[in-house]
Amino acid sequence: MDALTIIQRIAPLKLEDQKKLSELFEEIEFDKQQRIIEAGKNSHYLYFLKTGSCRIFYYKEEREVILDFAFPGDVLISLNSYVHGKPGYETIQSLEPVTAYRINTSQLQSLFANTLGIANWGRKLAEVETLKIEYRLMSKLFKTAAESYQELLDRAPELVNQIKLGFIASYLGISQVTLSRIRAKQ
Repeated sequence: MDALTIIQRIAPLKLEDQKKLSELFEEIEFDKQQRIIEAGKNSHYLYFLKTGSCRIFYYKEEREVILDFAFPGDVLISLNSYVHGKPGYETIQSLEPVTAYRINTSQLQSLFANTLGIANWGRKLAEVETLKIEYRLMSKLFKTAAESYQELLDRAPELVNQIKLGFIASYLGISQVTLSRIRAKQ
């Protein structure tokens, strides 16, 4: 997915603002299993996934718990770093070779201070990411593992089949055996 499409998916911008923002995008590649954002560290960049997939997780009692997966067009962000300039709690790791666009948050903040359209785009970005967190919470509280698995498949069916079953089971909060039963019924 190209940078301009990603920008416009978050919120439409005027041509002049699109140009200013896209000039900050730097294309970068990550190897399989490379950490893009690390828990306990301040992230100085936002990333927009061009190709590949990632997992977003945190540690609980020395165990990895998967929060979500990211696919092309998704934003890789530590909201705590983005909003407060403090270390985040999540780790984001590539599941395969990944190409992403990154933006330095300091440069982005400078654009926010000088360009109303881009400042509103940044607000919309934070809103969208906050709503994703709310959706994940509501899904965990009110949806069955089978429903959540189906939603994951709907997001990126060709990529989900490449993700380790243990990761998907962790994301769904179930065992791999239960996940195998859900998959067998589909």
